[in-house]
Amino acid sequence: MADLRFGLGFDSHPRDATRPCRMGGVLFEGAPGLAGHSDADVLCHAVADAVLGAAGLGDLGEHFPETDPAFAGMGGLELLRRTVALVGRQGLRPQSCDATVIAAEPPIATRRDEIRANLAGALEVDPGRVSVKATRPEGLGLTGDGAACLALAVLAQA
Repeated sequence: MADLRFGLGFDSHPRDATRPCRMGGVLFEGAPGLAGHSDADVLCHAVADAVLGAAGLGDLGEHFPETDPAFAGMGGLELLRRTVALVGRQGLRPQSCDATVIAAEPPIATRRDEIRANLAGALEVDPGRVSVKATRPEGLGLTGDGAACLALAVLAQA
Protein backbone atom coordinates (compact mmCIF):
# COMPACT_ATOMS: atom_id res chain seq x y z
CA MET A 1 0.00 0.00 0.00
CA ALA A 2 1.26 3.49 -0.88
CA ASP A 3 2.38 5.81 1.88
CA LEU A 4 -0.17 8.58 1.31
CA ARG A 5 0.02 11.82 3.25
CA PHE A 6 -2.76 14.37 3.51
CA GLY A 7 -2.46 18.06 4.25
CA LEU A 8 -4.99 20.81 4.80
CA GLY A 9 -4.27 24.40 3.80
CA PHE A 10 -6.11 27.66 4.34
CA ASP A 11 -5.44 31.23 3.27
CA SER A 12 -7.36 34.49 3.33
CA HIS A 13 -6.68 38.07 2.26
CA PRO A 14 -8.68 41.32 2.48
CA ARG A 15 -9.71 43.16 -0.69
CA ASP A 16 -7.49 45.82 -2.21
CA ALA A 17 -9.17 47.24 -5.30
CA THR A 18 -5.91 48.92 -6.36
CA ARG A 19 -4.28 45.55 -7.05
CA PRO A 20 -4.96 42.98 -9.79
CA CYS A 21 -7.02 39.92 -8.87
CA ARG A 22 -5.28 36.57 -9.36
CA MET A 23 -6.66 33.16 -8.47
CA GLY A 24 -4.79 30.02 -9.39
CA GLY A 25 -2.41 32.14 -11.43
CA VAL A 26 -5.24 33.50 -13.59
CA LEU A 27 -5.72 37.26 -13.88
CA PHE A 28 -9.36 38.29 -13.51
CA GLU A 29 -9.62 41.65 -15.29
CA GLY A 30 -11.99 44.08 -13.59
CA ALA A 31 -12.32 42.12 -10.35
CA PRO A 32 -10.93 43.80 -7.23
CA GLY A 33 -7.62 42.34 -6.09
CA LEU A 34 -6.45 41.25 -2.67
CA ALA A 35 -3.94 42.79 -0.29
CA GLY A 36 -0.81 40.89 0.62
CA HIS A 37 2.99 40.78 0.65
CA SER A 38 3.02 38.56 -2.45
CA ASP A 39 0.38 38.56 -5.19
CA ALA A 40 -2.24 37.47 -2.60
CA ASP A 41 -3.38 34.50 -4.71
CA VAL A 42 -5.35 32.74 -1.95
CA LEU A 43 -5.91 29.66 -4.09
CA CYS A 44 -2.21 28.98 -4.76
CA HIS A 45 -1.33 29.85 -1.17
CA ALA A 46 -3.88 27.44 0.32
CA VAL A 47 -2.72 24.63 -1.98
CA ALA A 48 0.94 25.31 -1.11
CA ASP A 49 0.09 25.29 2.60
CA ALA A 50 -1.71 21.95 2.13
CA VAL A 51 1.33 20.50 0.36
CA LEU A 52 3.62 21.66 3.18
CA GLY A 53 1.22 20.24 5.76
CA ALA A 54 1.12 16.85 4.05
CA ALA A 55 4.92 16.77 4.14
CA GLY A 56 5.05 17.82 7.79
CA LEU A 57 7.05 20.90 6.84
CA GLY A 58 5.12 23.63 8.62
CA ASP A 59 3.49 26.50 6.78
CA LEU A 60 4.13 29.18 4.18
CA GLY A 61 5.18 31.74 6.77
CA GLU A 62 8.13 29.56 7.79
CA HIS A 63 9.42 29.12 4.25
CA PHE A 64 8.31 32.37 2.60
CA PRO A 65 8.15 34.96 5.43
CA GLU A 66 6.42 38.29 4.85
CA THR A 67 9.43 39.96 6.43
CA ASP A 68 11.69 38.84 3.57
CA PRO A 69 11.67 41.34 0.68
CA ALA A 70 12.73 38.53 -1.69
CA PHE A 71 9.14 37.28 -1.66
CA ALA A 72 7.43 40.67 -2.17
CA GLY A 73 5.07 40.42 -5.12
CA MET A 74 5.95 36.77 -5.80
CA GLY A 75 3.37 35.03 -7.96
CA GLY A 76 1.28 32.30 -6.36
CA LEU A 77 2.22 29.74 -9.01
CA GLU A 78 5.93 30.40 -8.44
CA LEU A 79 5.42 30.00 -4.69
CA LEU A 80 3.61 26.71 -5.34
CA ARG A 81 6.37 25.47 -7.67
CA ARG A 82 8.98 26.25 -5.02
CA THR A 83 6.89 24.42 -2.44
CA VAL A 84 6.67 21.34 -4.66
CA ALA A 85 10.47 21.44 -5.10
CA LEU A 86 10.87 21.69 -1.32
CA VAL A 87 8.77 18.59 -0.63
CA GLY A 88 10.48 16.85 -3.54
CA ARG A 89 13.76 17.16 -1.65
CA GLN A 90 12.03 15.19 1.13
CA GLY A 91 11.26 12.38 -1.33
CA LEU A 92 7.58 13.32 -1.67
CA ARG A 93 5.47 14.08 -4.70
CA PRO A 94 1.98 15.60 -5.01
CA GLN A 95 -0.71 13.17 -6.16
CA SER A 96 -3.82 15.35 -6.16
CA CYS A 97 -5.47 18.38 -4.63
CA ASP A 98 -8.96 19.70 -3.99
CA ALA A 99 -9.61 23.38 -3.31
CA THR A 100 -12.62 25.54 -2.52
CA VAL A 101 -12.45 29.31 -2.93
CA ILE A 102 -14.77 31.28 -0.65
CA ALA A 103 -15.42 34.70 -2.18
CA ALA A 104 -18.16 36.87 -3.64
CA GLU A 105 -15.94 37.39 -6.68
CA PRO A 106 -14.25 36.66 -9.05
CA PRO A 107 -16.39 34.08 -10.87
CA ILE A 108 -14.07 31.06 -10.61
CA ALA A 109 -16.29 28.79 -12.75
CA THR A 110 -15.66 30.92 -15.87
CA ARG A 111 -11.92 30.12 -15.74
CA ARG A 112 -11.92 26.79 -13.89
CA ASP A 113 -10.17 24.76 -16.62
CA GLU A 114 -7.38 27.32 -16.93
CA ILE A 115 -6.92 27.40 -13.15
CA ARG A 116 -6.84 23.59 -12.95
CA ALA A 117 -4.21 23.46 -15.70
CA ASN A 118 -2.07 26.07 -13.89
CA LEU A 119 -2.25 24.25 -10.58
CA ALA A 120 -1.62 20.87 -12.22
CA GLY A 121 1.47 22.26 -13.93
CA ALA A 122 2.87 23.63 -10.68
CA LEU A 123 2.03 20.40 -8.82
CA GLU A 124 3.40 18.27 -11.67
CA VAL A 125 0.21 16.17 -11.88
CA ASP A 126 -2.43 15.54 -14.52
CA PRO A 127 -5.20 18.20 -14.50
CA GLY A 128 -7.69 15.40 -13.77
CA ARG A 129 -6.11 15.16 -10.32
CA VAL A 130 -6.94 18.79 -9.49
CA SER A 131 -10.36 19.97 -8.37
CA VAL A 132 -11.26 23.65 -7.99
CA LYS A 133 -14.62 24.80 -6.67
CA ALA A 134 -16.00 28.07 -5.40
CA THR A 135 -18.75 29.22 -3.09
CA ARG A 136 -20.01 32.60 -2.03
CA PRO A 137 -20.07 33.48 1.66
CA GLU A 138 -23.77 34.45 1.25
CA GLY A 139 -23.51 37.38 3.66
CA LEU A 140 -22.28 35.24 6.55
CA GLY A 141 -19.12 37.28 7.02
CA LEU A 142 -16.85 34.27 6.49
CA THR A 143 -14.35 36.29 4.49
CA GLY A 144 -15.24 39.85 5.44
CA ASP A 145 -14.47 42.01 2.44
CA GLY A 146 -11.99 39.60 0.90
CA ALA A 147 -11.45 36.06 -0.18
CA ALA A 148 -10.35 32.77 1.34
CA CYS A 149 -9.54 29.27 0.18
CA LEU A 150 -9.46 25.84 1.79
CA ALA A 151 -7.38 23.12 0.14
CA LEU A 152 -6.50 19.46 0.62
CA ALA A 153 -3.34 17.96 -0.88
CA VAL A 154 -2.33 14.33 -1.16
CA LEU A 155 1.35 13.39 -1.36
CA ALA A 156 3.15 10.07 -1.80
CA GLN A 157 6.73 8.87 -1.87
CA ALA A 158 8.42 9.89 -5.13
